[in-house]
Amino acid sequence: MSTQLSKHYDPSQVEPHWAEKWIAEGCFNASDQDSRPAFSIVIPPPNITGTLHMGHALTLTIQDILTRFKRMQGYNSLWLPGTDHAGIATQMVVERSLQSEGKSRHDIGREAFIEKIWDWKKRHGNRINEQTKAMGASVDWQRERFTMDDGLSRAVREVFVKLYEDGLIYRDLRLINWCPRCQTALSDLEVNLEATDGQLWTIDYPVVGSQTHLSVATTRPETMLGDTAVAVHPDDPRYKELIGQQVNLPLTGRTIPIIGDSELVDPEFGTGCVKVTPAHDFNDFETGRRHNLESISVIDTFGKMTQPAGPDFAKLDRFEARKKVVAALEDQQLLSKIEDYEVELSRCQRCSEIIEPLLSKQWFVDVKPLAAEAIKAVEDGRTVFVPRQWEKTYFEWMHNIRDWCVSRQLWWGHRIPAWFCECGEVIVARTEPDSCPKCASLKITQDPDVLDTWFSSALWPFSTMGWPDETKLLKTFYPTTLMETGFDIIFFWVARMMMMGLRFMGDVPFKTVYLHAMVRDEQGQKMSKTKGNVIDPLDVSEKSGADALRFTLASLTAQGRDIKLSVERVEGYRHFINKIWNAARFALMNLDDFDINAAANPKLRSLYDRWILARTRQVVAAVEQALEAYRLNEAAATVYNFFWHELCDWYVEMIKPVLNGRDGQAARAECQRVLVQVLDFSLRLLHPFTPFVSEEIWQKLPLAQRNSQYLVSSSWPQIEQIPEDKEALQQIGWVIEAVSGIRNIRGESDLPPGKPIPAHILCNDEAVRKTLEEHSDTIKHLGRLSDLILAKPDQRPDQSAIFVAKNVEVCVPMSGLIDFAVEKNRLLKDIKKIDADRQRSAKKLQNENFLGRAPEQVVEKERQKLAEFEAKQAKLKEALEQIKEWAES
Repeated sequence: MSTQLSKHYDPSQVEPHWAEKWIAEGCFNASDQDSRPAFSIVIPPPNITGTLHMGHALTLTIQDILTRFKRMQGYNSLWLPGTDHAGIATQMVVERSLQSEGKSRHDIGREAFIEKIWDWKKRHGNRINEQTKAMGASVDWQRERFTMDDGLSRAVREVFVKLYEDGLIYRDLRLINWCPRCQTALSDLEVNLEATDGQLWTIDYPVVGSQTHLSVATTRPETMLGDTAVAVHPDDPRYKELIGQQVNLPLTGRTIPIIGDSELVDPEFGTGCVKVTPAHDFNDFETGRRHNLESISVIDTFGKMTQPAGPDFAKLDRFEARKKVVAALEDQQLLSKIEDYEVELSRCQRCSEIIEPLLSKQWFVDVKPLAAEAIKAVEDGRTVFVPRQWEKTYFEWMHNIRDWCVSRQLWWGHRIPAWFCECGEVIVARTEPDSCPKCASLKITQDPDVLDTWFSSALWPFSTMGWPDETKLLKTFYPTTLMETGFDIIFFWVARMMMMGLRFMGDVPFKTVYLHAMVRDEQGQKMSKTKGNVIDPLDVSEKSGADALRFTLASLTAQGRDIKLSVERVEGYRHFINKIWNAARFALMNLDDFDINAAANPKLRSLYDRWILARTRQVVAAVEQALEAYRLNEAAATVYNFFWHELCDWYVEMIKPVLNGRDGQAARAECQRVLVQVLDFSLRLLHPFTPFVSEEIWQKLPLAQRNSQYLVSSSWPQIEQIPEDKEALQQIGWVIEAVSGIRNIRGESDLPPGKPIPAHILCNDEAVRKTLEEHSDTIKHLGRLSDLILAKPDQRPDQSAIFVAKNVEVCVPMSGLIDFAVEKNRLLKDIKKIDADRQRSAKKLQNENFLGRAPEQVVEKERQKLAEFEAKQAKLKEALEQIKEWAES
């Protein structure tokens, strides 16, 4: 008995049902007490403010494919979910909400503001989890974590205190990246660099007691008000006699020293003189430390000039001050040159405000000792990058790493576990102290700053499993098997997890790092709201189904190559989902009388049955090999081609007469058994890619034995269950070769698909001819032939279209099938049209304006079009010559 499928597949009905059912039945739950080998992934935690975008959809698709695959292979598979508190992003969302009420966070106070954020999270923070479920992500929802839940907060505090105790966290007055709009310090990684057109101003600094001056160039003339030296190279013959003397700093009334510094100054660049502003430039800050220079802050945290900038400039916006400084220098004839210059602006990653380097007392992690261990772990192969080329990027950054500023001037986040006493004592502790351990004062206050969001994220692989406790979960699943994420957060996240995992767990956090590429639009452009080219995965899933989107993303995910996505591609794979459904529906309609308990009889299997089983064996091995190597696109293409072309286009068509009873009931029963087995194996292969449709169909298959109630937790196909059959592969290969030749001629000669035609198949090989003879009915059926003649190569019929394959030569006599005169006119017309297209394309590619202005991918697409036009024109001309020859013979 079999259950029939509905005529049309409706993902809006099927997908929500299984998304809920799998979770309710605990199908995704991993065990921390299991003797099976472990496979584990921790999900890159999305922000609680976020909604699913195409990058998330890709991450979920890849991780789910691999997790479902490993689960079916028998691994105790944990895919651990969770969300990130997203410090700045979340605080900004709630602050905007307050602003709409005419309030600021300062009006209601820290405690009430944090309460509002928790309330916002309760109401809106689960949105992305629901969207994750809709994508079919098989995560273990019972183990969901949040970066600010009690357990992870305890882990964060433990790490901070331990690093402080080990001398790797310190507080210092240093130059940091400051965002005047977000009002917080930022790490280097939270700053985007943007090349833009600017200017370079050359200013003359008069040498005290001399008629000479030193000329310095700057892209930020307003910072000269905070200069505390002019540097020259100590070996530069032009200036070395001036080292130790003073210059008048224009507009300030101050004098500053001329210093010699070989690290800062390149004597071959510019004038060989460099202004030094330790409070507003990172290189100058280090120079200031080397020479014990004063640091004068002339710009404040709001981007306005300070009192030390002088009464003429104090309280001005920094860019207004720039204009006024330039005008004043011109008035005093101290501005010798202004020239156009490309500058690299630092912008806040969150709000795009221009970053200001400012002196500030912040908390830093000394990461060099941690980075050294993380470098060694990759060099030793304990962690491997896929693709391998990303290891070079990782090494370059880790070898040049700078101390990590981890304090943020926010209210939402993990508050720094440090307290200050009036006596000057700093107390860093795991629990809140009652009094100062030095002077016993009760007047101690906690640092108001919070930690960088990435600090807690760096602990994610082990904090989510219960660390600092020694849990069974950690023992079972750490180190994790795989970290799959985008290449754009190697430094933000991957490198930091490596450092923290090695420091606190004594082992790498993951054995493999698989970095996927970026999802772009079909033109290769980055998706952005301003360009209007964003493809919303939720909209696409609603229209075509999550399975179609997943299979599209998997098919396009080639290692090291960006994905060019279009809605049309997803719709194309929606047709594939429909093909799966229709093929299964056809099979089930022919299984009503199938006896699942009857014994198999392999001797009754047809050559077609043997062939599809042999191909199934090969495909299972190929898909498994590709998935193990993270070649998801190859795995998807293999499944696609097998199911659509070999199973549906060839096998199903070949066995229709058998299912209709041509060879008797016993042969029909064995054919049914093979069909069920191949469909079962195919659905198991498809399941990691298209979990919803495969589960829905599998539930209706008449299987004698199921090792699980659900496909999601059933076993991966075992090729040992199918014998090798080289003979069947070879013989059906000959049949397919012959039919393909017939179809090729039909297409090339523009013969109607349904019109019966005669064909001659010529071959010398006796084994080939015998096989084709035995299966001539099938060849006639599949090729839609009125007649089939098997002959030797020297018996080629006149006026025939010919297709030469490896083992056979296919000939179709054209006399009587087409009117040679009509066909000649049609071909001439087509040649004229294609030649016009070719000329138009060639002209475009000869246009220097087009080549210079059009994006490279557009030019490349035009080149491909021209090549296609030329190839098609050549074929048409070849066909025309053939028609002329036949007409004359």
